[in-house]
Amino acid sequence: MTAANPSDGLTPSQLEAFHRDGYLIIPDALPPSIVSALLAETHRLLDTLDLSTHPLTRFRTGGEDGTDHVGDDYFLTSGDKIRFFLEDDAFDAAGNLTKPKHRAVNKIGHYLHGLSPPFAALLNPPTTTATTTTTTTHPASIARSLSFTSPRVLQSMIICKQPEIGGAVPPHQDSTFLYTDPPSAVGFWYALEDATLENGCLSFLPGSHRWAPIDRRLVRGEGGKGTEMVGNGEGAGRFPRCDSGAEGGEYGEGLKGEGVGEYVPGEVKAGSLVLIHGNLLHKSERNLSQKGRIIYTFHIIEGGEGFRYDERNWLQPPEEGFTKLYA
Repeated sequence: MTAANPSDGLTPSQLEAFHRDGYLIIPDALPPSIVSALLAETHRLLDTLDLSTHPLTRFRTGGEDGTDHVGDDYFLTSGDKIRFFLEDDAFDAAGNLTKPKHRAVNKIGHYLHGLSPPFAALLNPPTTTATTTTTTTHPASIARSLSFTSPRVLQSMIICKQPEIGGAVPPHQDSTFLYTDPPSAVGFWYALEDATLENGCLSFLPGSHRWAPIDRRLVRGEGGKGTEMVGNGEGAGRFPRCDSGAEGGEYGEGLKGEGVGEYVPGEVKAGSLVLIHGNLLHKSERNLSQKGRIIYTFHIIEGGEGFRYDERNWLQPPEEGFTKLYA
């Protein structure tokens, strides 16, 4: 399902599906020319990585209990920079890198939308010619469809699910890492290569955004050093109301099968966009195949009145503030 015009945003059926399931797959959201340009920029960035001066920071996604996350200064100060985080399994037991750099990077982040022109261009106003469109559904149009009044863009990153060593990502909710009060995060996840069951595509627990509160938070440690996972308080972290199209009244009321269900894989072709509600439980498996899987993702949060971005979040805004998607 795609919108007919970049300025139209999501269709009523797309909105209904997103509010019901907590995610939405939009095929062909990027034309092949843009996908190729973003892949070329990804490989250019990988070529610039100088391992001789790199702190060899490894990106960790939580471990078995969800608490083992990266937290060094290289990571914590990356909100307005382009930095490289390495795959844990790219090292041997002695800590030596066993893969070439372009096959060792887990992700690149977290300010691509500000510092990399090809990625920044995705946020530019949509343009249409007689034969081409830059995107079929523009992020600003989507945000308006979702009733954002002042959306801010943050945490943009390239994620490389590397062949043979691409690590699993356990079930999680994006609002755990980008908490606003009340929660408002929505992820924009663009496939730059096909994502399949074989190479570790995303899987989703449909409807979990309507019953799963954000009961844990990844925050900066005392004195702003390191990160830690902390509890979020009884009853905290639920969206304040049911979205349009969701069954039931207030969250936790009238919802059937709370906490029950099976994860649904989201195999997608290159160029697809996956929208992910910040409270939705989702995950991905290890990539043991010979085929990598490169994606680009960023998040938006509500920066308007009545929403507060938590000062304890690991990612803090640059001096000029988070990027406005529209005024």
